[in-house]
Amino acid sequence: MRLRALLETDALGLRLLGGQDELDRTVRGVMTTDLRDPSRYLSGGELVLTGLAWRRDASDSEPFVRILAGAGVAGLAAGEAELGDIPADLVEACDHHRLPLFAVHETVAFATITEHVVRQVSGERAGDLAAVVDRHRRLMTSGPAGGGPEVVLDLLTSDLDLRAWVLSPTGRQIAGAGTPLPGPLGATLAGHHLAATRTGRRAPHRAAVAGTTYSLFPIRNTGRGAVPAARDVRESVLSDWLLAVEADASDWPAARLDLLQGVTQLIAVERDRREAARTVRRRLAQEVLELVQAGAAPAEIAARLRVAAPVLLPGLGVAPQWQVVVARVDWTAADGTAPGGVPGDIAGGPVAQALLEEILVDPAVSGPDSADRIAVAHTGEEAIALVPLPAGPAPLPDTVGDTADTAADPDAGLPADGDGAVRETGTGAPAAGGSGAGTGAKPGTGAAPAAAAQDPALHADALLAAVREPLSAGLADDGRLTLGVSAAVHSAEGLRGALEEARHARRVAAARPGRVCAAGHHELASHVLLLPFVPDDVRRAFTARLLDPLRDYDRRHRAELIETLEAFLDCDGSWTRCAARLHLHVNTLRYRVGRIEQLTGRDLSRLEDKLDFFLALRMS
Repeated sequence: MRLRALLETDALGLRLLGGQDELDRTVRGVMTTDLRDPSRYLSGGELVLTGLAWRRDASDSEPFVRILAGAGVAGLAAGEAELGDIPADLVEACDHHRLPLFAVHETVAFATITEHVVRQVSGERAGDLAAVVDRHRRLMTSGPAGGGPEVVLDLLTSDLDLRAWVLSPTGRQIAGAGTPLPGPLGATLAGHHLAATRTGRRAPHRAAVAGTTYSLFPIRNTGRGAVPAARDVRESVLSDWLLAVEADASDWPAARLDLLQGVTQLIAVERDRREAARTVRRRLAQEVLELVQAGAAPAEIAARLRVAAPVLLPGLGVAPQWQVVVARVDWTAADGTAPGGVPGDIAGGPVAQALLEEILVDPAVSGPDSADRIAVAHTGEEAIALVPLPAGPAPLPDTVGDTADTAADPDAGLPADGDGAVRETGTGAPAAGGSGAGTGAKPGTGAAPAAAAQDPALHADALLAAVREPLSAGLADDGRLTLGVSAAVHSAEGLRGALEEARHARRVAAARPGRVCAAGHHELASHVLLLPFVPDDVRRAFTARLLDPLRDYDRRHRAELIETLEAFLDCDGSWTRCAARLHLHVNTLRYRVGRIEQLTGRDLSRLEDKLDFFLALRMS
């Protein structure tokens, strides 16, 4: 139980004197004492009752309260029978140590408070929780109308005073009771859970964030009809839900832990039910993907898109534009090499499919419904998403799709156009809440048509902004996620080009350092498109010839030649701007550039040499 519940019980006659912000502390027991130092009898979480017999003068309050705070008690309740009003020095000491202080009216016996607290936190809690589980089991067995995870979480809160949330592996809230969990906190908790799972630690996992302790339970169905357990934790760690409970379960009895596991089992059943509902959308994506890769006629692909559009964007009326997103998860083998599809290794396609389905959900939208309009297939080690976009502004010509296509078949339900591709209309900057579109809206989130019309397209970096932290924890030291996003296309003929574009963008992302990387179609019209395809030995030789002499000189003389070179190129060779950026005199900058030219035999006034240095820095 929490301190707040005691204050709300009129029969206890408690009056709050300080600690308003600490009333969510959990009370695990009660102790009555008038000892000056009761620390040996405290284990933490108690409500301490005192008649103030230990206090001889004002100087006694500070050490007494310091001892209680150090022992981790939940709060202090002082009786008014002995001294009348509670001394101001005790109120001040409790305020200093952030210890909630209550006054107990002289007509209320400490035994009354003790009996109430003991009754609330006694072993009958396990029976209460069993009743919760049984009630929710009956609700859920009646079908989806039972209310899903929200019902059991509401019961946990109302019956047991436990605040809990169901989170996705990226920290997105799927269900919760009461106050929603802030997005950044959800991502942090998910990161703790994934990191602990990867190290093989036994659940529940304990996480302390901003002074609050949470217990994290994996949600897996191990009962009848459950999917067989993964032979390797990496096969499921990036797709499993988790239950975050605002409590420290480390000292819970086995019976209570078993019952919480029963709660996770109930939620897992609902998760499996929703997972099964994805089958239709996955099959639609798979059918379109197979037609595109087989080079089917645009009319045939358009007919399949007509079937997909009402499922993914019901009520739209006409088929939307589409984007293609390609993702790949690669795991490193025990010897440090990539698995490479050797039999017995982890299949990356299904893992990437589940992960991409989660990434494409707007992190600012809670609940599972926002994931009901995402179609992801997988082929080999890749996951490929077919993302519908609400109709946006008039398309602009683009050359990244297939060859110029003729007007779309009017019977296909697709807008006619001459080239089959449109560019993103926004800047690509994520909106508040981590949304992938410039307006804060993503496909399927219920955004207003006017907002969607401004810029409905997905942007590579924004997709990963809110999920990078937890995913990096789940990938640990042996996993890597790379993702590529195509431009939007508005005809069936443009899908083949969009697929190849997304695959090229993913390869660009794969050439970058980091556990979680993404690239968009706009990056394919520059030199970065070429860099991923330069062989590693050529990269190493090229960068070593140009940069190793500078690195060696920097190590010996702390001259910062590499930093100077980067700034000089970034300032387009402007002596004045570069000197100002580095806080150097122009003559000092000229000396450094001269030393770079002397060590490398290059001339930084020549365009060819500038370009070589630029590429060497990009590839290093």
